[in-house]
Amino acid sequence: MNGTVLALNAGSSSLKFRLYEVEGDHFSLVLRGQFDGVNENPRLVVKEAGGKEICNMDLEIGEHMQEDMLERIFGVIKPYTVNSPLQAVGHRVLHGGGRFADPVLLDDEIVSYLETLIPMGPLHQPANLASIKLFRRIRPDLPQVACFDTAFHVNIDERAARYPIPLEYEAKGYRRFGFHGLSYTYIADRLREISDYLVKKRTVVAHLGSGSSMCAMRNGKAIDTTMGLTPLGGLMMGTRSGTVDPGLVLTLMEAENLTPAEIKHMLYYKSGLLGVSGISGDLRVLMESKDPNARKAIDLFVFRACRELSIMVATMEGMESLVFSAGIGENSPVIRKMICDRLGWLGVQLDDDANNANAEIISCPESRVEVRVIPTDEEIVLARQTARVVSEAVKAGREPSYA
Repeated sequence: MNGTVLALNAGSSSLKFRLYEVEGDHFSLVLRGQFDGVNENPRLVVKEAGGKEICNMDLEIGEHMQEDMLERIFGVIKPYTVNSPLQAVGHRVLHGGGRFADPVLLDDEIVSYLETLIPMGPLHQPANLASIKLFRRIRPDLPQVACFDTAFHVNIDERAARYPIPLEYEAKGYRRFGFHGLSYTYIADRLREISDYLVKKRTVVAHLGSGSSMCAMRNGKAIDTTMGLTPLGGLMMGTRSGTVDPGLVLTLMEAENLTPAEIKHMLYYKSGLLGVSGISGDLRVLMESKDPNARKAIDLFVFRACRELSIMVATMEGMESLVFSAGIGENSPVIRKMICDRLGWLGVQLDDDANNANAEIISCPESRVEVRVIPTDEEIVLARQTARVVSEAVKAGREPSYA
């Protein structure tokens, strides 16, 4: 493929995008942009690849705000696509269910199927699909590709994928999926680039951010992961609880008279760091707070992360490499140290100077487990997968447009 590709990463409260110039297998970043505070005070910031800021503006919240956001994206990228036409847009889609193990060219039937998965991802799936539908309305000629966060985990160990529930429900597709797959795809590719030997190691990748998960990985493939049917399970997160006893949910319904909708709202939006601290779901805010509940929330975040990591180690029967990634994992030496200090029983020895410097390798030479910090890049994975799908459709003689 030659031209430009737009990579769109729509979340529950933000929308990130990047424009890439594509020449064969080579991808060059042209623009990066982000809408923050989508539900409160939306603001658009766009920069060229070299760092020059070309847009910084506030938007008004209105009935047609999402459509306005996408039209503004087209307005911003238009001058950069005059000589290199826009060929396709790739969307990060949270859930592909049991049907999709690879990115796919979108059509109405596929979008309808993805809508049935909204209950499994109520924070993200609606935002993903809303962007897809609005893009079709604005540019019906433009091929759109869905790149799934669940796809990387499709072939995890069967025992890790199964819930111990009656067969009739397993047959209906109720199983553990896992998420942050685009991030894990990037990390797996990066490990392979660094060393063929490194990618073969039993590795736990810790994607730590407002949404957090871990993945047990070997030979660039997922073996186990902490999230499950939905992105609510596993680690404690910014506002999400992570894994809780299902009996707690039943008890809250019976003893506190909470409805399923109220429990869902609590577990997704009012728990995690926010719920435990009573202050904020933003780790940076809690790190600066002197409130004792802020410290309790941080301690619990670390404790839960280490407990979930031990499950990944058990699945692989060992760990030779640990990788920190995403917002917290890449940028918080304090959290990395707190986690690594609890992993001495696994042979983890941290180099404090390297850790504080955010070095690529932050473990001591004598550490039995190599510890790395690898910044993730979900958008380049989106762009690569999108270009591949559209190119394959063209080679097969199929019309790639979503018309």
